[in-house]
Amino acid sequence: MSTISYDASGAAQQAIAQHIDGLVEEKIATRIFAKDHTLWGPDAESESAIRLGWVEAATVSEALVGNILELRDALRADGVSRIVLCGMGGSSLAPEVIAGTAGVELTVLDSTDPEQVSAALNDRLEETAIVVSSKSGSTVETDSQRRVFEKAFNDAGIDAKSRIIIVTDPGSPLDQASREAGYRAVFNADPNVGGRFSALTAFGLVPSGLAGVDIQAFLDEAEEAAEILNEDSADNIGLALGIALGGTSPLRNKIVIAEDGSGIVGFADWAEQLIAESTGKLGTGVLPVVAGPDSPEALNGAEDVLVVRLVGADADVELRDNEVAIAGGLPSQMFVWEFATAVTGRLLGINPFDQPDVEAAKVAARGLLDARPEPPSGCADRGVVAARRPGKRV
Repeated sequence: MSTISYDASGAAQQAIAQHIDGLVEEKIATRIFAKDHTLWGPDAESESAIRLGWVEAATVSEALVGNILELRDALRADGVSRIVLCGMGGSSLAPEVIAGTAGVELTVLDSTDPEQVSAALNDRLEETAIVVSSKSGSTVETDSQRRVFEKAFNDAGIDAKSRIIIVTDPGSPLDQASREAGYRAVFNADPNVGGRFSALTAFGLVPSGLAGVDIQAFLDEAEEAAEILNEDSADNIGLALGIALGGTSPLRNKIVIAEDGSGIVGFADWAEQLIAESTGKLGTGVLPVVAGPDSPEALNGAEDVLVVRLVGADADVELRDNEVAIAGGLPSQMFVWEFATAVTGRLLGINPFDQPDVEAAKVAARGLLDARPEPPSGCADRGVVAARRPGKRV
């Protein structure tokens, strides 16, 4: 059952009092669920028109559950007890949080750092299957991870095709190539959902479900949360959180997200990426910061800081000034924050669904690889893997 609670103080509470009636009168909640792509202005219409599939993801994804569970059982029968997720950013953060909160083992390889890749390859390879997740199907880092594992499987005498599962958008280069290659399974996600909003789609469900998470219960709770959010009411928690994030005046544009007993593993990191990639456009946005509840960032009382505390459902919360406390199960929280981010974009006057810098980074990465000089004599067969700092997510 979905239970969500919310409280706010100071600037956040003042912002809610200022904006909530207007959002209710404009029917913002039900218009978001009706996929009204005009909510974020004329310049955003073309992009938002193809990015609102997340509002019905919990229902649409029901069709995936049976196939995911069937594949999980077949893999276990084949001796597979370990799932490695190869993916970057939105393709890896959500399932990492889902599996971690459920207490289920899921190895997440979101790096091309040689040490991390080697560690993933050298741990129970004979019991391993990989999930390769890429929305565009052209992510350079993820393709490199797939190639390395495919070679390792074959070198170990393991049928690589039987150990590779793909999650991608329909018709992507990865979708077509994987079907031709005969990999174990190819799951298509809704192309009308952006990567950072994809927690309740195949990107979140396939790796976590194969690892052992009860994804049916996960979706059931998410559907209940959707019903709560799809109301034009002053009690709508998603509207309230969206106002707190983007409606304070003057804008408190440093959002400190503090884990404070919610029991959700790594949620602040997921929320940080969701907000960071969705705002910060046209010279406007908010900066999310992950911190502890008693960290200097959360306690310094700066005029441009708002603290959001992730608390347990039964917590006796005593808010400091200019704080928000929110509690709920993981599926509910994910839906609330996605919804609130859309509301924040509306209040800030920006498009929360485009990602110009993300696409620019991918283009730059491919350009660097295309322009790579020939290796020095004697180094051609060594194999070089591009490195980045361990633990840093892109």
